[in-house]
Amino acid sequence: MVNKDTIRKNLSSCLTDTFSLNLPGGKRGKVRDSYDLGDRILLITTDRQSAFDRVLTSVPFKGQVLNQVSAFWFENTSDIVPNHVISIPDPNATLAVKCDVFPVEFIVRGYLTGSTSTSAWTLYSSGSRNICGNELPDGMVKNQRFPEPIITPTTKSEVHDESITPEGIVSEGLMTADEWNRASDIAMKLFKRGVKIAAENGLILVDTKYELGKNDNGEIILIDEIHTPDSSRYWIAASYEERFASGREPENIDKEFLRLWFRDNCDPYNDEELPAAPDDLVIELSSRYIKLYEMITGKEFVPATGDDPMDRLKNNLRGI
Repeated sequence: MVNKDTIRKNLSSCLTDTFSLNLPGGKRGKVRDSYDLGDRILLITTDRQSAFDRVLTSVPFKGQVLNQVSAFWFENTSDIVPNHVISIPDPNATLAVKCDVFPVEFIVRGYLTGSTSTSAWTLYSSGSRNICGNELPDGMVKNQRFPEPIITPTTKSEVHDESITPEGIVSEGLMTADEWNRASDIAMKLFKRGVKIAAENGLILVDTKYELGKNDNGEIILIDEIHTPDSSRYWIAASYEERFASGREPENIDKEFLRLWFRDNCDPYNDEELPAAPDDLVIELSSRYIKLYEMITGKEFVPATGDDPMDRLKNNLRGI
């Protein structure tokens, strides 16, 4: 069991930047660094915590949680669709095959919820009844379960993802009709598997995103991450019905409290420099990531050993 004292001792041992590995084709994302190794790609999930389109802080063990949650789900969905994983050479790293990535994110939603300007609930509550080609009935309320999950695809963009309909995807040449039909069927099967396993572990998988591509054989494969706390929304199953019936928000384990702290203490979109996140908040967030790992997988979290994660990475990545 990883307690908060262990997390506190690791505040200065976060994996924040991997470019000193001197690997080819390096690209830095908000959370992950990727390296182009020819016919393979190395994805290293760091401990960087992003929001407001920028990095806010670093969270001990976060990268390991995300990478190993994905590894768990890749293994438990490989009968539905092949995935890009070749190996997991380090708790923070995945060696994967390269493929042609569809320029579409497959967002699957099981519940009418959300708070952003483009969320399903925001659109519905402002009068929209057709969301990305899905016709929704009148009379639904926030956090209500859909009779069947819906897919609300978005186009992938460096700046801001845009919602799109399946017809728009085909007419704009982003995918063929056959590719869309096959990929959306895969996404729905993945979501239903995720819902089942999450329920067995006391969680509701509310919504998530999938990324898919085609390998050299033209086969559709699952890439990126799957059902992680960063790509998915989870609620606590035991209290959902009672809280929904009384009009309260579902119980969750998320990072919203950290976003709110930054919003209250600075202008995170426009300030050039942001204040340092308080240690206690970072420790709490790490604890939540670890708790979600254990609830999602049903396994105890075992932190990677060693004071310097870069030394460990260099060791584990030798000869890849």
